Amino acid sequence: MFHGSIVALLTPFAENGGIDFQALNGLLSLHVEAGTSAVVIGGTTGESATLESQEFEQLLSEAVRLTAGAMPVIAGTGSASTEHAIRQSLKAESLGAAAVLVVTPYYNRPTQAGLSEHYRAVADAVSIPLIMYNVPSRTSVDLLPETAAELARHPGIRGLKEAVADPARIKYIVDHCEPDFDVLSGDDPSCLEAMRAGARGVISVAANIAPRHMSELCEAAAVGDWGRAERINDRLARLYETLAFETNPIPVKWAAFEMGLAGPVIRLPLTPLDAKFRDAVGECLDELQISRAQK
Repeated sequence: MFHGSIVALLTPFAENGGIDFQALNGLLSLHVEAGTSAVVIGGTTGESATLESQEFEQLLSEAVRLTAGAMPVIAGTGSASTEHAIRQSLKAESLGAAAVLVVTPYYNRPTQAGLSEHYRAVADAVSIPLIMYNVPSRTSVDLLPETAAELARHPGIRGLKEAVADPARIKYIVDHCEPDFDVLSGDDPSCLEAMRAGARGVISVAANIAPRHMSELCEAAAVGDWGRAERINDRLARLYETLAFETNPIPVKWAAFEMGLAGPVIRLPLTPLDAKFRDAVGECLDELQISRAQK
């Protein structure tokens, strides 16, 4: 159901701090034209931690309306609270989301048993597919491959975004799940190796900046054209490095600003990219022959 290059979309903000819906329209149009397979709204890259509930609902409603079925819209609805994750997921379903992306509960560090009950409770509450999201570097809890494979038996849990850069984990989950369970990389630098191990694609930060490149990389991997996939991946290596200069989404928002796709506004406690990295961002865009805006 979910495959290819799925963009973890940044949230564009206007100078007054509110959501820039005109820029959102432009971003979504860019991804439709570039062949992006789906879009995640309100995920980590979308600054979910600082979005108010009303803003999340407005973002999701507009994304569903603007894409008009051209690509699936996935809503980031994870929370440290199971009840809150259920409420957010039900709201996302009512607003037309094709699926929900639910990160492991952060900060309170549940056990594997707690993770299992959490995901089953959310999946039982909604009728749209649930994609689990494992990113221990942010949450301090790791959804182990064995637990993920067990949860994949639930009819409502249809995928996993695995951000741990370990192809062996991907292969284990792929080997222990039904063929219709979608395993996706959540780490751009290792996404090619994840796809070699059986992942169907990547939920990507880099796709915000190089959507066609990421789409073509995933298309090549899907048909086993590993030589072409490697050439594209090698070309993107500097972009992967650049987008890790500081905490995501700081660098990607600055790169989007350089491209004229969105303003530079990012919400506290995150701050704009340090000036010492900005020239390198521009050089990376030039190397990929990505146009920069005139300032």
